Amino acid sequence: MGEKDWPGRWSHVQRLLERTGPFAHPDFEPSPEILEFMKETCKLLVIGAGGLGCELLKDLALMGFMDIHVIDMDTIDVSNLNRQFLFRPKDVGKPKAEVAAAFINARVPGCKVTPHFAKIQDFDESFYRGFHIVVCGLDSIVARRWINGMMVSLLTYEDGEVDQSTIVPIVDGGTEGFKGNARVVLPGMTACIECTLDLYPPQVNFPLCTIAHTPRLPEHCIEYVRILLWPKEEPFGAGVPIDGDDPHHITWILEKSQDRANEHGISGVNYRLTQGVVKRIIPAVASTNAVIAAACATEVFKVASSCCQPLNNYMNFNDTEGVYTYTFEAMKRDDCLVCSSQPQSLSFSDSDRLQDIITFLTESLTYQMKSPGVTTCVDGKNRTLYMASVKSIEERTRENLKKTLKELGLRTGQELYVADVTTPISLTFTLTLTTDMDIGTDGQVNAAN
Repeated sequence: MGEKDWPGRWSHVQRLLERTGPFAHPDFEPSPEILEFMKETCKLLVIGAGGLGCELLKDLALMGFMDIHVIDMDTIDVSNLNRQFLFRPKDVGKPKAEVAAAFINARVPGCKVTPHFAKIQDFDESFYRGFHIVVCGLDSIVARRWINGMMVSLLTYEDGEVDQSTIVPIVDGGTEGFKGNARVVLPGMTACIECTLDLYPPQVNFPLCTIAHTPRLPEHCIEYVRILLWPKEEPFGAGVPIDGDDPHHITWILEKSQDRANEHGISGVNYRLTQGVVKRIIPAVASTNAVIAAACATEVFKVASSCCQPLNNYMNFNDTEGVYTYTFEAMKRDDCLVCSSQPQSLSFSDSDRLQDIITFLTESLTYQMKSPGVTTCVDGKNRTLYMASVKSIEERTRENLKKTLKELGLRTGQELYVADVTTPISLTFTLTLTTDMDIGTDGQVNAAN
């Protein structure tokens, strides 16, 4: 018993860990050592210290996990206080990760929460390899896809089979108003987040004609600036994408949106709404966060202890009319962009332009990239075709977007390496090119001579 323990402190989990039951995992062997592993050895990473993250930190600490790290890049806003219960009015403006960690450390004896006021992209493979389980409480699909790609990149294979010692399980939770989901991902073994990209709700888009000519809502004004003014005025440099977490970007959009709102007699444009529209934030409900965080924490407990079979592998929750849950097994895709060994291919005509590839990668439901950069290899040398994320490179390669694939010297079988904010690793595509002569009058591709 640790110095800060007291009689009966862990009786609620000892009942589960020191005796077996009908739902126990086949490999489960009841033992007091399991609790000691959770307290002394098991190292967890919680990503996000917002609505879900606060609940997760509280639940995990009270379950006996004593070594927890938390990453969050945001600071506390007044609007967070109604549901992110680890924060107080005096904390407004401070980093969420640091305040949440300090609160748990002070409230739960023996628990050590280490905060990281940073982006997940600020850490490398060695950092993520040091955890037993990663728990996600994110409000960003892009961030989910990135951490999913990172966990898959940690895998090693022997004779075509994944080395299970390199698997770092992901427990992911998400909420959308009165709806939510929890899932368990065993990278390389079960469906990863990229496998089920089509399960995420589609973005709400307003008709462009309304945005440009007849705005009626404050959201219309914000979308006008985001879609039309930003690429036209390029306030932070050519090709610089909007960063929804950069206050300078949001402030610029806010001011322009307020100008347009004033022109059309529309009220309600403020910083919070502007960031919400730009980041596609859906209002959170405290009770939904609590339920989903509890489900995720339970799955972490099961994975760490083997006291019960883990969720297999996706649970939906809905309490819009009563309470409804549904569990199903999301299937691993053989052609998944991230976790499959099957090579990815792109098929275009040699008269198509590089812009057509960029558009396809961003608009396709399969890939849903944000700002892909494309490089290739010619005669053993890397050649950048287009890169939007670096201003100087974007300026040098912008003209390539207008060139045909034939003019760029690309050919069938050539590999294209695509980098994007949705993945920590470069993705490889094999290019297949057809010519106008290859396409028959019926629109089908003819066999090459």
